[in-house]
Amino acid sequence: MSILSKTQTTSPKSLSASLTKPVLITSDFAVGSSNVVLMAGPCSVESYAQTRAAAEAVARIGGRVLRGGAFKPRTAPDSFQGLGDEGLEILRDVADEFGLLVITEALAVEHVPLVARYADIIQLGSRNMQHYPLLWAVGKLEKPVLLKRGFMSTIDEWLKAAEHISSRGNTNIMLCERGIRTFETATRNTLDTNGIALAKQLSPYPVIADPSHATGRADLVLPAARAAVAAGADGLLVEFHPDPANALSDGQQSLPLTALPHFVEEVGKITAVFGRNFT
Repeated sequence: MSILSKTQTTSPKSLSASLTKPVLITSDFAVGSSNVVLMAGPCSVESYAQTRAAAEAVARIGGRVLRGGAFKPRTAPDSFQGLGDEGLEILRDVADEFGLLVITEALAVEHVPLVARYADIIQLGSRNMQHYPLLWAVGKLEKPVLLKRGFMSTIDEWLKAAEHISSRGNTNIMLCERGIRTFETATRNTLDTNGIALAKQLSPYPVIADPSHATGRADLVLPAARAAVAAGADGLLVEFHPDPANALSDGQQSLPLTALPHFVEEVGKITAVFGRNFT
């Protein structure tokens, strides 16, 4: 019987309570607690100066987690693919300077040891949600893993992918709803707020939302972030860039660093309604 079919015989009352078990990132910082966590930074690490500017801005608003891609899976092979090892070194250097944690993506099994050396949280992207050898590889680690939902995957498939990680011993898992492909073409993807709420009911893992990839439009990131938090998201993965117009990847969905304080203020109003903090 699939995970979703079990809901047919489960009472609404039993589904109303969150099963979330916080994932401890450091001794004093957990995801899935009373706080809603912001993971902010550029889509891609492009240079030391660009990444340092992002880290400084995240630290200035009291953020804890810097995001950035060193290895970038791009649809077109001639698009910017990331700086690789150099990008990881830059991320770690600027994060340490400002006392931040790092989340970055591992694209392949052979990348896992290297990424684990530099990152505090290992991200698995949408295209790799069912890359089983990669799921097994991060499952052998103790390091937290953020598993993005495949853009054409059901919730049942998403949760079963997480089981592949936990089956190898690592239960430090965060799920990430990053939008799914539908018939709609006005936005890059469709943010499944139903999926956020249901994943929190069906699994013990914190759920993060990625409103940047879900919408593909900078002007829709804040409204989508508000909706995700209202649906119960435990964190937001958001792209901020010093100069979005000249970003080497996903500039159209990246917010400028100058928008970061306003973003935190506005999302904070929603988290406060639910008795949570935004940090």
